[in-house]
Amino acid sequence: MDDWTHDIPLLTLLLGLSIVLSVLTKLGLERLRLPAAIGWLSIGIALRAADVQWHWLEDGPREVFGFLSTLGVACLLFRVGLQCHLKSLIAQLGRAVWIWLGDFTVSGLIGFGTAYFALGLPLPTSLIIGTALTATSVGVSVSAWQQRGRLQSPTGQLMLDVAELDDISGVIAMSVLFAVLPLLHMDSGDAIGPLLMRTAGWFLIKLTLFATLCYLFSQFVEERLTGLFQRMADSAEPLLLIVAANLLIGSLAELLGLSIAIGAFLAGVMFSRDPEHVRIELSFDTLYWFFTPFFFIGIGLGVDTTQVVPSLMAGSVLCLAGMIGKVLGNGGPAFAFSGGTTAVLLGFSMMPRAEIAMIIVQRGVQLGDWAMPADVYGAMVLVSLVTCMASPLIVHTLLGVWPPPVDGARR
Repeated sequence: MDDWTHDIPLLTLLLGLSIVLSVLTKLGLERLRLPAAIGWLSIGIALRAADVQWHWLEDGPREVFGFLSTLGVACLLFRVGLQCHLKSLIAQLGRAVWIWLGDFTVSGLIGFGTAYFALGLPLPTSLIIGTALTATSVGVSVSAWQQRGRLQSPTGQLMLDVAELDDISGVIAMSVLFAVLPLLHMDSGDAIGPLLMRTAGWFLIKLTLFATLCYLFSQFVEERLTGLFQRMADSAEPLLLIVAANLLIGSLAELLGLSIAIGAFLAGVMFSRDPEHVRIELSFDTLYWFFTPFFFIGIGLGVDTTQVVPSLMAGSVLCLAGMIGKVLGNGGPAFAFSGGTTAVLLGFSMMPRAEIAMIIVQRGVQLGDWAMPADVYGAMVLVSLVTCMASPLIVHTLLGVWPPPVDGARR
């Protein structure tokens, strides 16, 4: 094992600097009504560019940033699961299911087709891109709806329902995809089809069993466990025990061949059913805002700055594909149910790609260049940056022109 203890002072400096910059960036971008993820990605890219010049990030510090990035994924997806409110979602699916089906199918096919046929990328890379472009970071657009006072309108609530389905399908699709991708990389000839089916089937069985256990835990154990945690102390210990449960469930999922991401997501869903989950979410915010920036900083650190210019063309094409996929995928079904105004508002509101999309891309990087080459990785980072900046500006303008009525909001 390499001795990198001499790097600890520099590593401590970089971590402290990253935390300060992440906080300042978040505050600054919130004033501009832009997502903090844009700034966090930029911090990582800047650190990578500085490393190219001065070579200060050796193997040890990179491992530390990688570990913090993993914790960031666990915190991020735990919070996504915590916000799912499955019972409420199931009770009001209605139109949301049909819009989500169009959203998931059209955006995924357009993303895959653009990568595979237009850009000529390999099949594994194209599948990763197609899956990533099905995801939505609706929290980016929510600020525009809140500012216009329209989030509680039926259209705003429909958007949230579709986004929750997007989160769930994105995490599941990611898990299945990365179970079979290594097989696509194998040169197995005609035998690859049955092998893929067996691998995907076995993975889905494990995922179903794991999800069932999580559901049973949620229904019969979680409320008592949370109550026990609450009675143990009046300070932060209950929250820390819940976070520990999140990490344990995530690591168990990883050991079972699923992923920390799916485990953390299911852990959040488990705790979301409890009436105390709002208090849990508010208490969890501090840890969330501490660790989540390191996920995006880690993505930025992975961007090869020498590939930025070569990535521009592919990034521009994929940006266009990502925008068209969401506008058509959401807008088509929404137009059939609710008319043109709702279709346009939903389509542009669902355009941003940040958390789930970049988790999918990051997992591709972990497989190697055969799955996610450096220039394509840079292109997908560009997609995230552009869609996260463009969507709230467009939605804010559209809501000023076509404000949906608030009367009749469901929740």
